[in-house]
Amino acid sequence: MPRAFLIVIDSVGIGGAPDADQFYNGDLPDTGANTVAHIARDAGLTVPTLDALGLGAAVKLASGEEAAGLGAVPTGAWGAATEVSRGKDTPSGHWELAGVPVPWEWHVFPDANPAFPDDVTALICKLAGTEGILGNRHSSGTVVIEEEGEAHLKTGWPICYTSADSVLQIAAHEEAFGLERLLTLCKNLAPTLHAMKVGRVIARPFVGDVGHFSRTGNRKDFAIAPPSPTICDYVHDAGRMVHAVGKIGDIFSMRGIDDLRKGKDAVLMQHIGDLAEEAADGAFVFANLVEFDSEYGHRRDPAGYGKHLEWFDAALADLLPKLRSDDLLIVTADHGNDPTWAGTDHTRERVPILVHGVGAKALGQIGFVDVAASIAAHLNVPYAGQGKSFL
Repeated sequence: MPRAFLIVIDSVGIGGAPDADQFYNGDLPDTGANTVAHIARDAGLTVPTLDALGLGAAVKLASGEEAAGLGAVPTGAWGAATEVSRGKDTPSGHWELAGVPVPWEWHVFPDANPAFPDDVTALICKLAGTEGILGNRHSSGTVVIEEEGEAHLKTGWPICYTSADSVLQIAAHEEAFGLERLLTLCKNLAPTLHAMKVGRVIARPFVGDVGHFSRTGNRKDFAIAPPSPTICDYVHDAGRMVHAVGKIGDIFSMRGIDDLRKGKDAVLMQHIGDLAEEAADGAFVFANLVEFDSEYGHRRDPAGYGKHLEWFDAALADLLPKLRSDDLLIVTADHGNDPTWAGTDHTRERVPILVHGVGAKALGQIGFVDVAASIAAHLNVPYAGQGKSFL
């Protein structure tokens, strides 16, 4: 039986979302944002493996823009996918790629100080056993830790912050506050936030001293479970192995997932390589590489983002020879995060669909849900979700 690999390079958008004018970073709409094209323009970009699969062609198809240095004649199947869910966030993008568009409007906290309603703040204090919280505003995670870290060490109060996404993040020092205490706090808070249709409560542990704080790899997302079966459920229910790599387990609340492997992006690529050699016939490997988004997109670092794309391109070149002749590999993204854009939030963009294993083919403009339908068709498993196979 053939196998399927789906790698989400988090936030690698290609511009052109038709409703980008309805999504904002501060006062600026996302119209014109283009993560790949603007990185190529401002920082330069050499990604021959991705370009051969069709990345440059996908940018042109999605947005009409040329990405500097890209433009190879594709040897893979390629296209541009448009999202219908009303969000530019992680759960919306991943659920829809897995065949389940989000059927509701997410609750987003206002860009105000304080951002959280009093009852939410009171519940956090009760669960944490503290008299107050720090932060309570929209912020970048690394920025709020630098701004509030000293007070956190002195008071023991958790640092709570949000963004334009439907999320409440809680940062705390792994040693001074305690990692297990932070995870328990977020786990116990999540049901109340999920009832409000807040997509995720995220634990963001960090270590270090004042002026030298750094986040650790022990992040954990407590996300709402998808409202209907995803491609993970269909593959699992067919008796196949579903391997989650990165934060996929958190995004899908481990539903339909048999095996979870976590770590930094470099470690995750090693896991994917191992699975290319070890995964059983008929298996599905679903991976997310988050550092494009967390380390470079939100921090508005085009040069760093470009270098990470070049690192991934080289790692992808090493991965391809490990795949079997009947394996399907799809590389895509969940949203954009143009590091040249205003603000620090995600950008509403189309995403590339780059496919290895089916020959050269122009897929055109397709939907996120078509990815799930195509994986189900390739694996020959029963599928009742949305989308149409592009195979």
